[in-house]
Amino acid sequence: MGREQRALANCQSEAELLRFGPSSIHGLGGFAKRDIAAGERIIEYVGEKIDKAESLKLCAQTNEFIFTLNENQDLDGNVPWNPARLLNHSCAPNCEAELVDGRIWIIARGKICAGEEVTFNYGYDLEDYRQYPCNCHSPACVGFIVAEEFFQYVRRQLTKL
Repeated sequence: MGREQRALANCQSEAELLRFGPSSIHGLGGFAKRDIAAGERIIEYVGEKIDKAESLKLCAQTNEFIFTLNENQDLDGNVPWNPARLLNHSCAPNCEAELVDGRIWIIARGKICAGEEVTFNYGYDLEDYRQYPCNCHSPACVGFIVAEEFFQYVRRQLTKL
């Protein structure tokens, strides 16, 4: 399936499962149009396949929409035909991004109720993490957009302040 066909399929998936609108987390977000079952694929995260050199260049320009595909390529999701780029981060996400057969899918971790905002953990590392405050309002929020593996480190840093 070519890029345009996948984008069309993605939009059809979006129309069935998601609506996009103002979010209390940040800007726009995606909201479930109907109940979504645990394990259900919600939307594909699409974009341009780029090599690692281009990825590093874009990351240095603060492109926050890069996903690793494999050891040679990444995916730049900062394209207008990728509505999944509008999904927000949460420290207690109801979805996760999974690489399945070379494609990135946003998949429900548990049941998501109609009207609930669809979120996933962006998985940022610790480099410059203080520049990325989190507004997810979750009781589990660590205050910054970082991967779950770094939550304890960030919490320890905050108690030192």
